Amino acid sequence: METTFISADNTWALMAITCGWVAVSIWAEQRYAWASKISGAIIALIGAVVLTNFGIIPSHAPWFDDIIWGYVVPLAIPLLLLQCDMRKIWRESGRLLVIFLIGSCGTALGAVVGYHLLEGKIPYLAGISGMMTGTYIGGGVNFAALSDSFDVPGEMVAATTVSDNCIMALYFLVLIAIPSIKFFSKNYKHPYVDEVERIGVNEEAKTRAAAFWGRKPISLRDIAVDMAISAVIVWGSKIISEFFAGVIPTSNIGLNLLNGLLGNQYLIMTTIAMIVATAFAKQIGSTAGSQELGTYLIYLFFFVIGVPASIPQILREAPLLFVLCAIIVVVNMSVCFIFGKLFKFNLEDIIVASNANIGGPTTAAAMAISKGWIDLVGPVMLVGTLGYIIGTYAGTIIGQLLGA
Repeated sequence: METTFISADNTWALMAITCGWVAVSIWAEQRYAWASKISGAIIALIGAVVLTNFGIIPSHAPWFDDIIWGYVVPLAIPLLLLQCDMRKIWRESGRLLVIFLIGSCGTALGAVVGYHLLEGKIPYLAGISGMMTGTYIGGGVNFAALSDSFDVPGEMVAATTVSDNCIMALYFLVLIAIPSIKFFSKNYKHPYVDEVERIGVNEEAKTRAAAFWGRKPISLRDIAVDMAISAVIVWGSKIISEFFAGVIPTSNIGLNLLNGLLGNQYLIMTTIAMIVATAFAKQIGSTAGSQELGTYLIYLFFFVIGVPASIPQILREAPLLFVLCAIIVVVNMSVCFIFGKLFKFNLEDIIVASNANIGGPTTAAAMAISKGWIDLVGPVMLVGTLGYIIGTYAGTIIGQLLGA
């Protein structure tokens, strides 16, 4: 029996610690430059690792294993996907959608290459490759869904998260530097860079950026509707996935793959959320708060994946996981820039699309704003949000094909 300062059955204390540290993580991320660079999610995870390894909180408890994994994570996913109006994405994302989808193929290819290069060297590699496919097409929402789908142990999930965020930080520095590198400026069109150099980041751009990241009014009705929709989607997806898992046989490879896809609660959940977001776009568009609520619940998830993490195991496993993440990112980047050149995409389109793949829509939008490429902010948010949809599909398929 594990002995810690806070016992596993002291749910209120564990809840207070979890919510309290998540609040600190979000506050720090929005208050300090250093915290925003490493992200509030990693601050939340590191706090949990420290608390567990110093014997303050247990590595397993009903609050972590049953409530967060069983209820909080499933609720978070539909909340975040309610922004995925497919008609709006198709209509307003333009050519950026094409290079984003090309980059998504590069991510999947990179995961397969990384798996075969590191096979036998990393435990649970097939599931982790599927997880990284999903998160490097979509974002944290896909990581949460796929880590649960593939049943990867918490300590491996934590080590993967640390490696993922280290490589992302390095990659973002590379992307920021690319416009000033002579090879890229010589071989790619860069109209947004030229425009910014000509007039600078004007006041209109600053105003639009501030408006984009500003506070949003959220009413009690908004919260009630958002939570109700999410709960109904989770309930329906659970019924549908259990039905398909029970009726589709697993007697051969094809049927086994089909059973794994249609019997996957998170895949069904993603599909239903996308249909609801598209079919009822007007009604959902008038309801605020789903993004904020979903993001907060995902932060709770990041704290919890740090709970079972052993520091010696992270140090032991993270270097090879870092290599896996690096392989996927390098292949994604190579595919984006090679096909971007062939199809005559602007340099800025390629950079923000690859960023949307690897980091998600918010980091891509932040980069576009910081560079003064304001006209790309809306489109890259749309295609990055699409990544939340296709990431879970792609990650599930890749993971199953590799044997997860």
